[in-house]
Amino acid sequence: MDTVNPTRPRNVACAIAGLIAVLVVFHAAGALAELKQEGAGIVKSVVDGDTLILTDGREIRLVGIQAPKLPLGRRGFKAWPLAGEAKQALEKLTLGKRLTLSFGGRRMDRHGRWLAHLHTKSRLWVQGALLKEGMARVYSFADNRAVIAEMLALERESRAAKRGIWGNDFYQVLKAEKIDRRRRGFQIVEGRVLKVAPTRRRTYLNFGRDWKRDFTIVIEARSRRAFPERGARLKKLEGKRVRVRGWLRWRNGPMLTATHPEQIEVLGK
Repeated sequence: MDTVNPTRPRNVACAIAGLIAVLVVFHAAGALAELKQEGAGIVKSVVDGDTLILTDGREIRLVGIQAPKLPLGRRGFKAWPLAGEAKQALEKLTLGKRLTLSFGGRRMDRHGRWLAHLHTKSRLWVQGALLKEGMARVYSFADNRAVIAEMLALERESRAAKRGIWGNDFYQVLKAEKIDRRRRGFQIVEGRVLKVAPTRRRTYLNFGRDWKRDFTIVIEARSRRAFPERGARLKKLEGKRVRVRGWLRWRNGPMLTATHPEQIEVLGK
């Protein structure tokens, strides 16, 4: 009869955790080169999976990611799946530790929170660790675009392994051709661009023949300057499969607004 080694699962888990840490430190080395380090602080408490408070009172929003949300006193708001686990993951990484703050764009949001990348004394990149564990997804802004490529790479690895949120249907990548009307909020959508239609006021990336019903990416004229050659290369997306992320709304069918090129990943032909 075969014998079972009761310590093996723990050893395997520790080995995987160690490998994740090594890989995140490796990514952090490249990420630091693009960021400007400025200041540090000790973590007093964790608000949720992507927000914490330092002992000096500063509230830090981990820029570039979005973790599952907790209600935090919002009436009628239900916690997203794995929100508690995401908070615990951030606590494990940061609580009571001294962290270095680095910036790659806008430094403060309208709520007075600092928009920082965080690194531990051992150079572990906190955003990278959460993405690698599947406890967050990439959530970028036009005024905070640093190290998005590194974050997307970590997210792709985690999603492929179905770690954390990627094993839950709530966070599934939607197919452009069949988006349920009940879907709202921040979403990731994949599909093939059928037609790119530029106008004076905006550019439309249509994923179907019926623009009143099919999925569309909208890029406003003021945002086109952020795209290569001031948006001229958007036409080359025709026929390409892409993955896009942003806030899904319904207006003549499902629609998502893109403000910067990192929102749109080209997947191939």
